[in-house]
Amino acid sequence: MTSPNDSSQSLLTALLARVAQGDELALKQLYDLTSARFYGLALRIVRVGELAEDVLQESYLSIWRSAADFRASLSPPLAWMGLIVRSRALDLLRRRNAERTPLTDPLDEVIEDTLEGDSPDPLHSADASQQARALQQCLNQLKGPQREVLSLAYLRELSHSELAEQLKLPLGTIKSWIRRGLEQLRMCMGAWQ
Repeated sequence: MTSPNDSSQSLLTALLARVAQGDELALKQLYDLTSARFYGLALRIVRVGELAEDVLQESYLSIWRSAADFRASLSPPLAWMGLIVRSRALDLLRRRNAERTPLTDPLDEVIEDTLEGDSPDPLHSADASQQARALQQCLNQLKGPQREVLSLAYLRELSHSELAEQLKLPLGTIKSWIRRGLEQLRMCMGAWQ
């Protein structure tokens, strides 16, 4: 017996498969079914309606381009798409911050709390930027399941058991993928230092 949630997951998975084949109607159906939820997610992050709409547009373009990368065995469709929306929203915040455009008071407070002094050390900033690029390159070298599990674990702050439940995989598998992924990241990052 399938639950309503299982049937909606199956429908979304099928729509993503059609989107991966270039089916524009499937993308429209996917948008109609999920955009309200993801608009809410984007709005919680960027806190401005117009910006949340921009995030949503960029997110569905990303979904269009990367639908072939979706693996239902690794992640439910809503979690996979939600990660894309969250990433686009955070990217927008970073771009806006880089442009020195004030976005919201809470974001300004977070940024102030993370800076050690009134003006960051340029050498420290350059090192951090280089490390961020190195980390991104190292993450790109990970295999799909390891990269996705690490992303879900650290970006969405899910525990090992929450990941196992969400991805419907054994806890031992999740722990192994995270351990191996972290080992590979350590080795790769060590080469950059």
